[in-house]
Amino acid sequence: MRGREDEWTGLMRSAMAGDDAAYHRLLKAVTPVLRAAARRGLARAGQPPDQAEDIVQEILLAVHLKRHTWDSEAPFAPWLFAIGRNKLIDALRRRGKRVFVNIDDFAETLPGEAPQETASAGEVAAQLGTLPQRQRDVLQSIAVEAASIKDTAAKFSMSEGAVRVALHRGLAALTAKLRDH
Repeated sequence: MRGREDEWTGLMRSAMAGDDAAYHRLLKAVTPVLRAAARRGLARAGQPPDQAEDIVQEILLAVHLKRHTWDSEAPFAPWLFAIGRNKLIDALRRRGKRVFVNIDDFAETLPGEAPQETASAGEVAAQLGTLPQRQRDVLQSIAVEAASIKDTAAKFSMSEGAVRVALHRGLAALTAKLRDH
């Protein structure tokens, strides 16, 4: 795979320098790979893989129109596959399908988050009890009972804006209390 990626990068650099034959060879080399990737993506989304050709054409057109945005110091394959993934997602969205991208595919490129400290339910309940009654009621309704802003406003005879303010202030105060505790 690495040799193929290096070859593609070299062909794209030559193409950007005006070598039409290199550009033709590049497009001919990437098309079967894009076609296979589009078929796999469609199959994973429960779509017929025979629609892959339309996606491949969209990818190739985007490569052609956006080739000036490629950084010639960077490898070509990641740039190409990013376009391919985006065009596949666009095609699935147009078909009305929800799109889920497996995060494991990008695990090596995404920075890991630092683990956040968590408070026990008892600590949260104890600190919740120290909040003003209105904030406590709003937090209880929305966070615990899963009521909507609108339902909470009706329940406590408040405006939706007042509920949002109480929710925001209550969460900020609760967070500060738990952080200090």
